[in-house]
Amino acid sequence: VQLQASGGGLVQAGGSLRLSCVASGDTGIGIGMGWFRQAPEKEREFVAAVCWTGRATYYGDSVKGRFTISLDRDKNTAYLGMSSLKPEDTAVYYCAADARRRGVLNTRDSYDYWGQGTLVTVSS
Repeated sequence: VQLQASGGGLVQAGGSLRLSCVASGDTGIGIGMGWFRQAPEKEREFVAAVCWTGRATYYGDSVKGRFTISLDRDKNTAYLGMSSLKPEDTAVYYCAADARRRGVLNTRDSYDYWGQGTLVTVSS
């Protein structure tokens, strides 16, 4: 499975962005997908995830109520809608795929494949 993330950019605080992650290759009957982010000199942090059916979503505490993850199963694409952005949301955002349809999706160990990352910069 290959993942291609896109949609990052520069936005002012309070603004919005939408990230996309397209999965290609052998995705079987479906894959769960998640987003993590890593700011300079910080550890990679869980942001959001959606299970392979698209019916369950999970969010990190720092983004709850501001970010929305969704999954288009026909397109094998996950979206991360981000609103009310803050300077502390600045980071490289990575998408990841869970090919084993695990029940836990908020840890790095839950994922089998990773995309290359897309940079989100929020100016104050």
